[in-house]
Amino acid sequence: MILKTKIKECREKKGIKQVELAELVNVRRETIVNLENGKYNPSLKLAMDIAKVFGITVEELFEFTDGE
Repeated sequence: MILKTKIKECREKKGIKQVELAELVNVRRETIVNLENGKYNPSLKLAMDIAKVFGITVEELFEFTDGE
């Protein structure tokens, strides 16, 4: 199963840069880059913190899919 994320889509919609999002959730910009590229699975706390920034649920921000 692959974890897909809508972080980039939500971030761009809000006009937030990667570095700004990183600062808001207390991680490095590289962490945001890796999340957006599907190279990193966030902790539950980080997932919740990011979802809170966008005012959506974790389930709306992340989803598991089969393949692709």
